[in-house]
Amino acid sequence: MIFDTRPKVQVHIAQTNESFPCAGDESLLKGMLRLGRKGIPVGCVNGGCGVCKVKILEGSTTTLGPVSRAHVSAEEEAQGYTLACRVAPTCAVKLEVAGKFEKPFSRGFVQTNQIAT
Repeated sequence: MIFDTRPKVQVHIAQTNESFPCAGDESLLKGMLRLGRKGIPVGCVNGGCGVCKVKILEGSTTTLGPVSRAHVSAEEEAQGYTLACRVAPTCAVKLEVAGKFEKPFSRGFVQTNQIAT
């Protein structure tokens, strides 16, 4: 059995309140997938589709590859948006899912104000 001894930091997904350990040399997305988690939407896993778009709320990351401007503009990047498949954590990170799949995570619980008669 091979044990992964790389130092890891915690990555927290705000909408699902889920956390997972991620090594500093692996992408946020690969760290999640390695553990079989499903908090961040998964697409092509190489920066081309934009499905894994997230906003870094706390902490910091380092770039592992180019981030497509078709999915993350320079202005968005300055506001903390990135693709989870293209960045690795440099310290503990708190993020929220953004982009195409933000709505299912943000919707929350449906409230009904109707009274049954």
